[in-house]
Formats: sequence, structure tokens, C-alpha cells
Amino acid sequence: MVDIATRVWNHKWKIDPIVRSLIDTDFYKLLMCQSVFRNRPDTHVTFSLINRSDNVPLARLIDEGELREQLDHIRSLSLTRGESTWLRGNTFYGKRQMFRPDFMGWFEGLRLPPYHLERVGDQYELTFEGAWPEVMLWEIPALAVLMELRGRAVLNRMGRFELQVLYARAMTKLWEKVERLRTESGIRIADFGTRRRHSFLWQDWCVQAMLEGLGSSFVGTSNCLIAKNRDLEAIGTNAHELPMVYAALAQDDAELARAPYDVLADWQDEHSGNLRIILPDTYGTEGFLARAPDWLAGWTGIRIDSGDPVAGAETAIRWWQERGEDPKTKLVIFSDGLDEDRILQLYRQFAGRVRVSFGWGTLLTNDFRGLVDGDRLAPFSLVCKAIAADGRPTVKLSDNPNKAMGPVDEIARYKQVFGVGAQTAIDIEV
Repeated sequence: MVDIATRVWNHKWKIDPIVRSLIDTDFYKLLMCQSVFRNRPDTHVTFSLINRSDNVPLARLIDEGELREQLDHIRSLSLTRGESTWLRGNTFYGKRQMFRPDFMGWFEGLRLPPYHLERVGDQYELTFEGAWPEVMLWEIPALAVLMELRGRAVLNRMGRFELQVLYARAMTKLWEKVERLRTESGIRIADFGTRRRHSFLWQDWCVQAMLEGLGSSFVGTSNCLIAKNRDLEAIGTNAHELPMVYAALAQDDAELARAPYDVLADWQDEHSGNLRIILPDTYGTEGFLARAPDWLAGWTGIRIDSGDPVAGAETAIRWWQERGEDPKTKLVIFSDGLDEDRILQLYRQFAGRVRVSFGWGTLLTNDFRGLVDGDRLAPFSLVCKAIAADGRPTVKLSDNPNKAMGPVDEIARYKQVFGVGAQTAIDIEV
């Protein structure tokens, strides 16, 4: 096992680049990329960094030259032979050859496209523009770089023994969470923490701790490189990006209203079983389910990723019952802002009513709250989102208005088209 504190103390980033592989990314990105490569390869998109925590002045904390060096390093990466073999030959979700030969041929020749970086006040403006299948693969590594460089800005001012104590405390903190979670024998948890992790080495340690502490209750990791290296299940399905871009491409309101279902029709053409998970909250869960075609009720489950998770799960249960489906056979995946208290609460409330699973993200792989004076290592809310498609702005409404994004007039239009009324705002921690 790596001595992380010593590695940090002796840090030379060329030995430990923040992103060391094109598959040091979330599995759902590769699944979505294959779908986009098949269905919308010529769509031109723009992605942009969005720091929701403007109290964290990234441009004052992170040296621009070092940031560029890390981003340039990512542009030099390509699939290794071993990585390609793993993607081509491994079994994912019970399916051999998940990734088609045409997609793999393209991916094996890929280098990520250029980026645009500019300092604006105390923040960085970081954007990526080009063909959708290429640009979308910047999201996860870009976030990982910014999060880790911010962490290094704090760690670089700490002494060797101070670092040893810091990581010992962080390890103890995580292990105490694991000990609480393993009191529930039927619980199922996956690591979803790549995008806002403390570091690659720390995420890898957290995954090993979860595996040892939870055993079969730990079902895998979203990080493809760690899944490959640790012989674990790679976990993930789809995200808000797909309906956001499909909706932006709609020619009129009628086509806009169909866009979220067109996404899932394309997805159904490629995937079955546990990959048929609905993410209903992009334009409001209530309206999405009310207008959903009957064939979607037969899908495996729903992921709850914004708003009140209890209300979201109850809405899903009612919807399945109204459509003649047995909720006990359905999977509900909770994935928004989870920590062990919320995980245990939700599990105890819904176990037996549905099949319950959890995608545990930032507060698994980046919980250094209370461990450094001034909470300078506390996680914060940083995202990288598609903001335009073929020159048209994208919109996300969410079940939490604090997560909404897009031009004000377009947000109003989308709310009207999708019948979104009053919403309850929930503070965003991560």
C-alpha cells in the first residue's frame, strides 16, 4: 500500500501526474461517449468549468503554469495496449464486448482536443470546444486536476510529520464511516468519487478500504483505471449531459419535450439490464415521469440525483405502482451529496420497498473537513458542464433550483415546456 503522506512530501508531479491515463475517468463517460459516437458524432459542443463555491479563489490558489502543464500532459495521453485490451475484452454488467470495434478503433487513436484557459479575477475560465465525442472526455480529468491542485496548494505548506498526522486522521475518519455502514449487511455502495477526489492515490486508498471493510456490500467503482488495476466492477450508466445536449438541438418546443425520451430510446437500443437506469431530474422528475412512455416503466431502475431524495424515491415508487410494476423489483440509486448518515437513513427507510443502492462520491474520496485549520481542505462544488451545442445554449433545471443552469430566458422556456412549478431550494455542499 502506498505511503501517501511520504509521496506527497516528496512530490514530483512528473512521477505522479494528476491524471495518468485516459481511462482515469468515470465509466459512464465511456458508455455515453460510445452512444454519442454512434448517434451524434458531428454535434459541436462547448464545455465550461463552473465553480459553484465562489468563496474558493482557484486562480489565487493554483499557479496557472502548473495548471497548464497538467492539462497539456492530459493531451499527450492515449490508450495503452493493456487498457485497450481491458475495454475490448472485459465483461461489464454481464456483457462481453461492451464497447464496439468501431468505437474502440476511434478511441485508440484519440488525443483530447485543445483547451482555452483564462484568468478572470480570482477564478479560472476553462473551456473546451469541438466534436462532442472528443470534448466530453475532458470533463472528469479537468475536474480532477483542479481539485487536486487546490489540495496541493494547501499540502505544500505542511511539514512531513504534519502530513503523516493529516492522512492518519483522514484514514481513521473514513474507516469509522465504513464501520458504521457495515452494520447493515444488505447495503450496496459504489465509489462515485472520481470527479472531486482529493487525489488519485487517495481515491485508490478509499476504494481498497471500502473493499476490505464492506466486502460484498462494496459493489465497485466508477473509476475505470482503478477498476482495471484492482479487478473490480466498473460502475456507471448515463448522466444529465445527454438530455441537455439533445434538448439544445431541438428545433421547436414539441421536439424539446421529446428530447429526454429520445435520449433513452437511443440508450435502450444499446443496453439492457442494470444499464437501463433512468435519470429523471434534468427537467424535473415529476413532469418527466408523468409524461414518460410506457416502455420506460419496464426499465431496471431510477437514479435520484437532486432535490429531496426521500421525495424522489416516493415519487418513483408511486410511478411504478401506477404503471403496474412492482417497486420491490426495481432499483433506486441514490447519488446526491451522500455521507454515511444519509446513506444509513435512506437505506433503512427504503430497504424492502425497493432494491436500494448508493453511488458515494465526494464525501467518500475527499472528506478532509475539520482536519486542517480554516477547513482549507474541505471539498467544494466544482462542475464542468456542456453549456452549448451547435451554437445553442444548454439548460438544466434539476429538482433543486440551486443546480439550475442556462440563460434566464431559456430556463423560463424550459420550465414552461416541461411543466416545472415551484421548487424547494437545497444548499449545495458538494
